[in-house]
Amino acid sequence: MSTPNTVPTTVAVGTQFDLTTGLADSRPSLRRPLSAMRGMYADTDAFDAGVAAGDPLTYEFYDMGVPSLETEIAYGTSITYPGKVGDEYHMTKGHFHERLESAEIYFCISGSGLMLMESPEGDVQVEEFVPGRAVYVPGRYAHRSINTSPDEPLITFFAFPGDAGHDYGTIETKGFRKIVVERDGQPVLLDNPRWGA
Repeated sequence: MSTPNTVPTTVAVGTQFDLTTGLADSRPSLRRPLSAMRGMYADTDAFDAGVAAGDPLTYEFYDMGVPSLETEIAYGTSITYPGKVGDEYHMTKGHFHERLESAEIYFCISGSGLMLMESPEGDVQVEEFVPGRAVYVPGRYAHRSINTSPDEPLITFFAFPGDAGHDYGTIETKGFRKIVVERDGQPVLLDNPRWGA
């Protein structure tokens, strides 16, 4: 007796995110205290002082456990908390994708900030985050979220191909070519004095 061909069942998943905090109660977040950002900030004395003074949580995000397949879409939220190291705003570590051509999209739920992007060839682009605004990060660009608000978390929803992977090592080794600092109450883009050091 022959068995009919069957298509594997894929299970739909619903995930609840709190629209005020960005947090999800379905799984734990991945948390990055300031000490996990060693080498990311230009002012190393201010960084050491911040770690010694309590090592604040700079950001956290959710990996929802989507299979690492081209046919899947990974998604989650990222929450970058307000604060500065010296005059440089709190930010995410930033990454390239291991599959370099992979793009990503971010949607700002609340807060304000910037998406800093950089290609391996040195092209730098910056887009603003405000509530309701989506930022498309093209393939080949490393990207980093920066919270420019003095008192409000920057909360974004993100999605990217399941097989994109994350290359944090390049950023940990070289950093970004540009940094964002506060000058007269406004964010300003400057050359990173530690880039490639």
